[in-house]
Amino acid sequence: MNPETYQEALHKVTRRHFFQQCGIGLGSMALGEMMGGGANQAFAGDEFINPIAPRPGHYAPKAKNVIFLFMAGGPSQLELFDYKPKLQELNDQVIPDSYMEGKRFAFMGSSFKAKPKLLGTRREFKQYGECGAWVSECFPHMAGIVDDISFIKTIQAQQPNHAPAKVFMNTGSFRFGRPSIGAWVTYGIGSENENLPGFVVLQSGPRGPRGGAPLWGSGFLPSAHQGVPFRSGGDPVLNLSNPEGVEAREQRDVIDTINSLNRQHLDVTGDDEISARISSYEMAFRMQTSAPELMDLSDESPETLKLYGIEEGKPSFANNCLLARRLVERGVRFVQLYHTNWDHHGGSTENLDNSLDEVTHDVDQGSAALIKDLKGRGLLEDTLVIWGGEFGRTPMGEIRDTIGRNHHIDSGAMWLAGGGVKAGYTLGETDELGFGPISDPVPVHDLHATILHLLGLNHERLTYRFKGRDFRLTDVHGNVLEKMLV
Repeated sequence: MNPETYQEALHKVTRRHFFQQCGIGLGSMALGEMMGGGANQAFAGDEFINPIAPRPGHYAPKAKNVIFLFMAGGPSQLELFDYKPKLQELNDQVIPDSYMEGKRFAFMGSSFKAKPKLLGTRREFKQYGECGAWVSECFPHMAGIVDDISFIKTIQAQQPNHAPAKVFMNTGSFRFGRPSIGAWVTYGIGSENENLPGFVVLQSGPRGPRGGAPLWGSGFLPSAHQGVPFRSGGDPVLNLSNPEGVEAREQRDVIDTINSLNRQHLDVTGDDEISARISSYEMAFRMQTSAPELMDLSDESPETLKLYGIEEGKPSFANNCLLARRLVERGVRFVQLYHTNWDHHGGSTENLDNSLDEVTHDVDQGSAALIKDLKGRGLLEDTLVIWGGEFGRTPMGEIRDTIGRNHHIDSGAMWLAGGGVKAGYTLGETDELGFGPISDPVPVHDLHATILHLLGLNHERLTYRFKGRDFRLTDVHGNVLEKMLV
């Protein structure tokens, strides 16, 4: 090559090409690290592999799908499921100092200017079902499914503020940037529907949850595993429909061309993010057919719509519950519903008076209907349903305009159903004031280990190498809750 031709060729080499093609440079080192890590391989020979294709876990699963009903804000277990007659008896008395020593609370300065006083609930409780579970008047519909669900009364969080607590409940860490539980699940066993995302997020309530997209993000896992937020009406994803005048054949040609270029680049780099991009183009194209069919409820019977309490054309938590059933029915692996405004401190819009009644009314019928519907269709035994928030609330009241409770990490309540979980069972018990566990405390990592176990995944073996370390959802913690499993 003469000097002029060589100089001309050199000018065409970009910085990106230099790093990529330098045989002993940064590009090769990065590629070697990626190929030696836990990343999914995008090709087997010349054949492209769907990064969320179904694959076996570590052992036979008891559940195939998960629906996580997340009550963002921290539901007050003492108004809902954890009945404490002694707390009623001691209402308005100062809580003993022994309970408060060494404990952390949000808004300690503003909420507890004087010594905090105990607050008995104003809600009536009754026992329901053969199991005799206590449920308050806030949940008349959920009271009818207690023999199908399993309560945990002693969930323990680590973070007393909303965003880090939500991140912890969803990712196993209070640090942003870690993979969410839904991402870990699809990374471990993929999904059984190639026409819809493996991890779908549905939202309801007046705003989104504090913490935002990292709650369903993929972190350092390939982005193909992140949750995909769906709208509960119209096109589930914006810009999914073709613009006027663009035919499917034309779009197919464009996608084929883009994917051909991406595959060429993937051959050179082996970068999983390119594989995820190819997968996203293909998924979006297929969703133009599958998504409208999913959202069309015209094939649901009037009885089913009445069961959920769905108002036609009105987005709601109940509507999302029905969509969640339709998603798992079609093989989507992980569906997470967020419903907000559970932060009942005692302000004008979030308190234990009318605000609690409004939010419990929003979710009661839909939650119960989901369990009944799944059971009636034979889907509950393969679907694990989880209901709960990021932490519980204190047995002490707060000094605010109206009645409320502070955040509490020592105890909270959740329930699980289906997918290998005992029915009509309660795990854990709190003390007579509902402050902390007296038996079977359940850290969040134990809950995560149990969810993975039911899906056929060993939480200690489901790892991903990142920056020289093997990460996992449960970090160095976690024990499966054997007592509550069938």
